[in-house]
Amino acid sequence: MRNRLIFTTIFLLFFTFSSPGQKLVNSPFARYNLGIMEPAGSFKSLGMGGVGVALRDHSSVFISNPASYSSIDTNSFVFDFGIDYSMNFLSDGKSRYFSDDTNFDHILLGFPIAKGLGMVTGLIPFSSGYYQMSTIVTKNDPGYDPVTGEFSVFHTGEGGLTTFFAGTGVNIHRNLSAGVNMNVLFGKITRDNRFIFNDYENALHNNSTEMLQVSGINFDFGIQYFSPVREDFYFNAGLSVTTGKKYRSTYENFSYLYSAYSTVDTLIFTSSGNEKTQMPLIYRAGLAFGKKNKFVIGADFVAANWSKGRIPGYEGYLADTRSLLIGTEYIPDKYSNFNIARRFEYRLGGHISNSYLLFEGEKIKEIGISAGLGVPMRRSLSRTNIFLDYTRKGNTKSEGMHAENYFTVGISLNLYDFWFIQRKYD
Repeated sequence: MRNRLIFTTIFLLFFTFSSPGQKLVNSPFARYNLGIMEPAGSFKSLGMGGVGVALRDHSSVFISNPASYSSIDTNSFVFDFGIDYSMNFLSDGKSRYFSDDTNFDHILLGFPIAKGLGMVTGLIPFSSGYYQMSTIVTKNDPGYDPVTGEFSVFHTGEGGLTTFFAGTGVNIHRNLSAGVNMNVLFGKITRDNRFIFNDYENALHNNSTEMLQVSGINFDFGIQYFSPVREDFYFNAGLSVTTGKKYRSTYENFSYLYSAYSTVDTLIFTSSGNEKTQMPLIYRAGLAFGKKNKFVIGADFVAANWSKGRIPGYEGYLADTRSLLIGTEYIPDKYSNFNIARRFEYRLGGHISNSYLLFEGEKIKEIGISAGLGVPMRRSLSRTNIFLDYTRKGNTKSEGMHAENYFTVGISLNLYDFWFIQRKYD
């Protein structure tokens, strides 16, 4: 009874007072489109490179394929919430910049409805639009032009998009399951651009503010095939798809010129009116092979035709994405009574992809490695999950582009308990 009270209290507190907040890690790539796409999922999955389309586990949640929800045990309860700390080391080949931030990442809740029928709901990040950029040109700089004179440029952005989802998975055959997620996407991104000229008597400063607000409902559909091989070995295969969707959106751009004496010269206001934000179909396919309570190896392929999408105000910046994710988990002895380190879950993974951002006709490449550790709690199937990820984005060898070395460490509490059981002794 005490465990149930703890679960309920934590769940209500986090749903009432918490949501994935804006990640204040500076990335100039967030200046376009919907910002930087955030990796979403449990830290068990992210520690394995983000794989999950073919994985299923009665004590964990894999949101990339809702068909996996059918694996949740009858009378069990899974609750997972985590925070992360990120650092970004940015370089353009000439100068370097560092930023970091700690942020609440996700909250996931899974429970059974009936045997072979499970439900999961949660709140996860979708994108981050935070960045800060500035350029100050004086007479001593190589880029100084006496016609323009000294000037300063400031670009800032904030906000992001978040997804609330609820889904269910059901076993439709002894070795086959299917599932569906309903995703509610919402959020707002604002961007500000300022151009200030020191020759205030003969030049007008420029300021423009952009706002993009997006909201709507979309769906994920998934299917999984799972089959025992022999001696506790198993093979899984999975497919899932996120349907294309036109979301309600509002885009506004307000620009004006003004003098150093606060005299406004020109006002320009544009609004998207009834334009929609078009999201593309996203396809996922995954394979997994393993031995129960010992190891698993998995790989996912993800494809999205963003070039067919549309984001008001950012035409021409979208590129198709292709991602390959691989990962593994190894448990020396899940039920060891003498050495707790042998009960740890050791994870390793990697991922390679191209961003949906098209920068001066070139795709932004991303490559990364990850590692994770699952630390079991005493006399329980609950655990603390820790993951580390290093991702490199961009390329300093390309003209006008910079590179980012992105480090993330996250820690989550994955609580698992039996639910709705009438105990004789409490």
